Amino acid sequence: MSKRRKLRMRNIIKKAIQSFRNRNEPTCAPIYQPSTKVRRTVMVCISVCLMFMVCGNAWSMGSDFAKALDKQEQRQKMVAVIIDDMGNNMKGTKQILELPVKVTVAVMPFLPTTKQDATEAHMRGHDVIVHLPMEPKQGRPEWLGPGAIKANMTDDEVRAKVTAAIKDVPYAIGMNNHMGSKVTSDKRIMSIVLDVCKEHGLFFVDSRTNYWSVVPELAAAKGMPPVRNDIFLDDAHTLAHVNRQIAKVIEWLDKNDTCVTIGHVGVSGMYTSSALRSAVPALKDHAKFVGISDLVHSVWGWKGKPINTTIPSDAQ
Repeated sequence: MSKRRKLRMRNIIKKAIQSFRNRNEPTCAPIYQPSTKVRRTVMVCISVCLMFMVCGNAWSMGSDFAKALDKQEQRQKMVAVIIDDMGNNMKGTKQILELPVKVTVAVMPFLPTTKQDATEAHMRGHDVIVHLPMEPKQGRPEWLGPGAIKANMTDDEVRAKVTAAIKDVPYAIGMNNHMGSKVTSDKRIMSIVLDVCKEHGLFFVDSRTNYWSVVPELAAAKGMPPVRNDIFLDDAHTLAHVNRQIAKVIEWLDKNDTCVTIGHVGVSGMYTSSALRSAVPALKDHAKFVGISDLVHSVWGWKGKPINTTIPSDAQ
């Protein structure tokens, strides 16, 4: 309430009290008892004035509270950062794990530091997902890594490979594809992959290495979250490029409530970790850092509970 309005209310109350006193001045007797009607009129007048003052303050407080809620809602935007290619002690691994915000690490199965990276990420409060190698349309076979899913595999072979990969990555709550531009457009294979994930309580994140990916459509049909990558951070291996991509993440969040962005350890690992650490304050002004599991629970109501995920014996 403004000072002018408060002053006006005080003047009204003073006039009401003065009027009451003037009517109570003694005439014939030294003591005068005002009638019940007079007392009631004065009290009503004072009460009304006080009510206006309280309501004015309440309106002002309510306005401030509404603004605070609006600001809080803006902060509820979510950014999920996924870091691929963990599990082989690649450049930037330590720096990514030590980031001061929650991220998601995508760990490749059957590699020298698979269990170590997954376990440390979990202990630090990060999400862990399986980074499953899948055949690309082009690229060197050695880039795939062990346990890869290939287009010429039978249904049983695909099922066995996916199951083994899930059991090899401790604390996994989801999965995404490593490479896979060929396989992610194959409905037969991806249907099996998603079925195995769902049976184990895992969801699947489409890394979008192929524009024609069938993953979101199949996931939605199976009652799974159709979550996918929005922006690659380091598809070019320079610090300047990563910083430009982070700027695109901020632009994306200005127009959308969520953003899934993928970076890597390895060739660009030091650039990606450094740029992310520097960008944490700016990104926090636009969204909350969340694990990918937080996002699928919040946006799609995913209730899957991981089962049969291996936990190292020394951590049990």
